[in-house]
Amino acid sequence: MRHDPEIQRVVNSYSLGLPRSPISGRAGELLGRGTGSSLEFQEYREYQPGDDIRYLDWSAYARSDALMVRLYRDEISPRTQVLLDTSRSMATGSGAKSLLARQLAAMFMLLAGNLGAKPKLLKLDEPPITEVGIEGLELLTDADFAGRSQLDSLILGGCVPLARQSVRIVISDFLFPHDPDALIRRLSADASALWLIQVLTDWEAAPNFVGGRLLVDVETSHAADLVIDAAAIKTYRERLARLQDGLMLNSRRAHAVFVPVVAEHGLADVCRESLCRAEILRHRVGS
Repeated sequence: MRHDPEIQRVVNSYSLGLPRSPISGRAGELLGRGTGSSLEFQEYREYQPGDDIRYLDWSAYARSDALMVRLYRDEISPRTQVLLDTSRSMATGSGAKSLLARQLAAMFMLLAGNLGAKPKLLKLDEPPITEVGIEGLELLTDADFAGRSQLDSLILGGCVPLARQSVRIVISDFLFPHDPDALIRRLSADASALWLIQVLTDWEAAPNFVGGRLLVDVETSHAADLVIDAAAIKTYRERLARLQDGLMLNSRRAHAVFVPVVAEHGLADVCRESLCRAEILRHRVGS
């Protein structure tokens, strides 16, 4: 999917909205408190035996007759993990949901790669978890969304190798019973940033009256005859609102970002409207 024209257009138009403050240990465009070889000058100090002579400032020596070295702020290599929920609920609808999830995963991988990172894509279906780099992105083209394990059980059960000090991007519908507090606390632990992208179909986001239906739970295969009327839709919307409020509240507490998106809106609209508004993406200069 890395050569998908739609994905390439957004990759050429945006960059990751990583925090820019110089906080030690963070990833992406962040700058550490240590000294290293990035291009941002930090300070001078007197030369000490063992210092790299490439950083000697000869003009300062000419002025003061003292050997001084230029210190530069250490630039931390970005680590990015894209966690893609490939459980069965992600395949519901007309295919727009799974398509957008694939596109978002590929887009985030390529944008992280543009920063010089070596991002990893983790396909969350059944243990052991599949983990690939940019060179393995083509597996998304034929990836089946048939996993039976729920994202929260994989995360809280320790089945997902979460890299320390990484930018973690989770793509899921989050439509499974879970405790948002416990899930987000685990996902945000030792992370430099956490972004949660909730992908819903148009019907899941705003259902309409459809009358009597046989509903089948794609996760458990349990079937039930239900009448979907105005009262049922009202109850569903209230439960969805509580779920999203819980994810939003706990994301704020963890300094994470939660963004719900509608699959049928398409990748370009989701990037332009939802992800840029949440500052997950930034427009590239000149794009």
